[in-house]
Amino acid sequence: MSLHPLLGELFAYVRTHDLLHAPAERITLRGDDLFINIADAQLLKAEAQKLEVHRAYLDVHFPLSSPEIFGWRNLGDIDVKPEAPFNTEADFALYPAPAATYLTVHPGEFAIVWPEDAHAPIIGEGVLRKAIAKIKL
Repeated sequence: MSLHPLLGELFAYVRTHDLLHAPAERITLRGDDLFINIADAQLLKAEAQKLEVHRAYLDVHFPLSSPEIFGWRNLGDIDVKPEAPFNTEADFALYPAPAATYLTVHPGEFAIVWPEDAHAPIIGEGVLRKAIAKIKL
């Protein structure tokens, strides 16, 4: 794939495995270069969810059990400091800023998040089974 060479491998795996019924754990495809976290996430109200960013990985979010509302804002448009300095080991920072827009991602769809994409996933009501793939940049 032209966006990232490991996206093809990721999508081939997702198409051929039942992630909805997989254990909630990490699925390692290529060590730390490509893996999938399966999680059962408690959905939050939009105003309770903070924007997060990553530098070393791109995320590919796959809601599995129900739709997920996803907040987005360009990192360059955030005019507040992160809550804490960027955590290099965990590859994230959180920003107490609102999203600029929201979209709904349904099962069977996905959202790719690049380092310039501040995002607020897991918005809604109830519990969501989802897969979050991490691809090393």
